[in-house]
Amino acid sequence: MPLTDSAIKTAKPKEKPYKLSDAHGLYLEVSPTGSKLWRLKYRVAGKEKKLAIGAYPIIGLQQARQRRDEARQQLADGVDPSEQRKAAKQAQQAEGLTFEILARQWHAYRAPRWAQSIADKAMAYLESDLLPALGHRPAKAITRPELVALIRKIEDRGAHNVAKKTRQWLSQIFRFGLAQGSVEANPATDLDVIAAHAPATRHHPHVTFAELPELLGKIESAKVNALTRCAIRLLVLTAVRPGELRAAPWAEFDLDAATWTIPKERMKARRAHVVPLPRQAVATLRQLQEITGAYDLAFAGRNETARPMSENTINKALADAGYKGRQTGHGFRHLLSTELNGRGYNRDWIERQLAHGDADEIRDTYNHATYLEQRREMMQAWADSIDALCAGANVVSIKRKA
Repeated sequence: MPLTDSAIKTAKPKEKPYKLSDAHGLYLEVSPTGSKLWRLKYRVAGKEKKLAIGAYPIIGLQQARQRRDEARQQLADGVDPSEQRKAAKQAQQAEGLTFEILARQWHAYRAPRWAQSIADKAMAYLESDLLPALGHRPAKAITRPELVALIRKIEDRGAHNVAKKTRQWLSQIFRFGLAQGSVEANPATDLDVIAAHAPATRHHPHVTFAELPELLGKIESAKVNALTRCAIRLLVLTAVRPGELRAAPWAEFDLDAATWTIPKERMKARRAHVVPLPRQAVATLRQLQEITGAYDLAFAGRNETARPMSENTINKALADAGYKGRQTGHGFRHLLSTELNGRGYNRDWIERQLAHGDADEIRDTYNHATYLEQRREMMQAWADSIDALCAGANVVSIKRKA
């Protein structure tokens, strides 16, 4: 028998949920709490499914029957009403999805696969250039001309490397949106085709080995924070990346064993890196320990000790000392590579000290050697040669055999 309004109104809750059937699969489910929910039972491809119609009394008997009939018409047309509702809900969510939400979803997905320094840099690009311009816009509504205009503004201020990275991030964000169904197109494809021509730049410039004593002397005599001075000395003595040094916690250093172990999570190549510390580096770290030893980070920030020293600090100190365009923090890696290769050291030792992967992917996969002891001897000789040069001695480039 079809349901009546009076039967629905007088239905009382029981210990367990029970049903009051109407017709053609429509029924009212009465829960122990007294709530009454309309549901439609139907079959698709031989599989039983249920569709929520709404709650009584908000949805009355006649309205529930009307919704049932609409669902049955969809079934007759070959449409599953449950899937149709799910698709409509997703479409509605996608319409309201802003670029900021999509960008942060992308970053959260990618960050675990990156070194922390890369994740931080990507977020910095988002927050400095992309979100202020696009964050409030619906992701689906963003057009290619908008992105071209944004990139042009970045190029116009001379930040060509930032523009290049921004193009990459934009394309990845919209590809992520495409994959999860949040957008229907990627307006950031082929933006490199109309990229402005960047002036020739000398990447990671560095002085010659012979000029190193003058540079170190100027840094020592300049009005530079003690942490910055220590950081520059350690970059010279270890050739690690500036980001790896700035974010280093004290827990990674074993000064008694003269070893610094950087976990894979902090490395660009996602491979743990053991850095042998020459005596001069250990002495510098012990000096630094007197300043920041009570903090987690060796190069704790001046205003917020839980955060590392700013990434611009080292390059600014070098620029202020007269080395703008001549030396960067990263450039000390190139200086070491140039000099030690010139002295005839084994290329594998140098590349492992720089934490580079092998260009030959197969060789890199099977070469797990760290050459720690060989590198320890090489880096101690490197540090001693700097001391000798600074003391005014003539340093002879001794050829080393593998």
